[in-house]
Amino acid sequence: MPTKRLNGSEMVIEALRSEGVKVIFGYPGGAVLNVYDEIYKQNYFKHILTRHEQGAIHAADGYARASGEVGVAVITSGPGFTNAVTGIATAYTDSIPLVIISGQVPIVQIGTDAFQEIDAVGISRPCTKHNFLVKSIEELPRILKEAFYIAKSGRPGPVLVDLPKDISATYGDFDYPSEVSLRTYKPTTKGNSRQIKKVVQALKEAKKPLFYIGGGAVISGASEAIRKLVDKTHIPALETLMAKGVIPHKHPCLLGMVGMHGTYAANMAMQECDLLICLGARFDDRVTGKVSEFAKFAKIVHIDIDPSSIGKIIDVHFPIVGDLKSVCEDILECLEEYDISSIEQWRELLAKYAHMHPLGYKDSDEVLKPQWVIQKIGEILGEKAVVVTDVGQHQMWTAQFYPFSFPRQLITSGGLGTMGFGLPAAMGVKNAKEDKIALNITGDGSILMNIQELMTCVEEKIPVINVILNNNYLGMVRQWQSFFYESRFSHTDLSLQPDFVKLIEAFGGKGYRVETKEGFEEAFNKALESGVVCMLDVLIDRMEHVLPMVPGGAALNKMILE
Repeated sequence: MPTKRLNGSEMVIEALRSEGVKVIFGYPGGAVLNVYDEIYKQNYFKHILTRHEQGAIHAADGYARASGEVGVAVITSGPGFTNAVTGIATAYTDSIPLVIISGQVPIVQIGTDAFQEIDAVGISRPCTKHNFLVKSIEELPRILKEAFYIAKSGRPGPVLVDLPKDISATYGDFDYPSEVSLRTYKPTTKGNSRQIKKVVQALKEAKKPLFYIGGGAVISGASEAIRKLVDKTHIPALETLMAKGVIPHKHPCLLGMVGMHGTYAANMAMQECDLLICLGARFDDRVTGKVSEFAKFAKIVHIDIDPSSIGKIIDVHFPIVGDLKSVCEDILECLEEYDISSIEQWRELLAKYAHMHPLGYKDSDEVLKPQWVIQKIGEILGEKAVVVTDVGQHQMWTAQFYPFSFPRQLITSGGLGTMGFGLPAAMGVKNAKEDKIALNITGDGSILMNIQELMTCVEEKIPVINVILNNNYLGMVRQWQSFFYESRFSHTDLSLQPDFVKLIEAFGGKGYRVETKEGFEEAFNKALESGVVCMLDVLIDRMEHVLPMVPGGAALNKMILE
């Protein structure tokens, strides 16, 4: 690209064009107005005005998770930035590639407590993969190129570019780099061949091997290679919340989700295996339970692109640093033959566990059960939808009872557990996957945290379908209070609520209140046909629990089953 004379704001637009950005989400303010003036003039990409900076980041996050591309958000300084921090931290914890461009006060005012000044770089340091404060126009093209490269390479994550207002107006030479070379940042993508051969040998010798699939499988695009590995070996597999869909829900080797609300068979398999092959998971405490009891009979293989993740929580016998897709393909190549009969007894034992305690619930004709609602949605939509959730009981019921069939079909805040994520993330999903239905399954506590984004949906004609599983409680907290605080429901009763139907109608969407099975199907079909943002306020059993449940800090085989 030939050198051009541009100001800082024009450079931002040109960089976004060069990176192939199709849509950005944002909220303007004084410090970022120069950039917004250039956004007004361009026609390279679509800008979606959210109603809150947190919504902008979650929307960019949802876009990135659904598309696999880098999500982009533009926000202003001071409170604009601090409003965005929860969204940035959400993306960081789940390794989602974002580039966030924030306005900053002019360079000469930094450190003077100027109006809407905040130390964005300092605040974001613990929750970004990298951040930049732009100090001169000469470095801006390089910084923008590096921001996209760092965000999507290695273990992905959010990158902040904090742009002072005077630099956004200063002219300089724009020569956008075609490549990036960072002396101290060189992710390892190719796994060590000797280690891979050791893993293959260990696979052949193990009597109780087990695949443990994490969100890295989705991020690295390793799903197909992992499915081939499972199909070739018939080794049982379990999934984390973030790996839903990597192995289709009907696959005979899939034991379901592991961890606090995992299936009985998956948790027992984790406790009894003799070889655990961790594929892009991070041994989260919701999965390990009591660390000293975790997979204590197993040799452990951990494959991850982030070397700092290996051995961080669990001691590992076979560490492999590399891109998961590449490593799995190498294992497949080395694994010429595998004797399926050698693990037949192991598979029979796990099948027995699955038969003993399958996922289930006591249905009722008197009150709607949330599990029934999710199963019914799954029957109607199946692979037609990308499902987004907020955080709480509804999130776990969705993970347990929706029939996920492909990677990136479930979009949810896993690591940080951010209530208010669902609606804005679903806006991003619909922009990334126009051919899919964007369905947000939420709770009555979560939906209120970013409900202002209904206005964005109406203005931008984004037909997100929101299903509120409404139990008039902060349900998951109430569940913990039931089990561990002798049912002292301290400040979790949300009986005082707005009229959700009138609320969405006030925004310009359509709403339905549902109390029966017949009413649900009728209302849901109306929502599907409407073509606008909708909200179903579904009144469910107030006291329903998410089961199984492993108490916090307990071993995985210490499950509450009923």
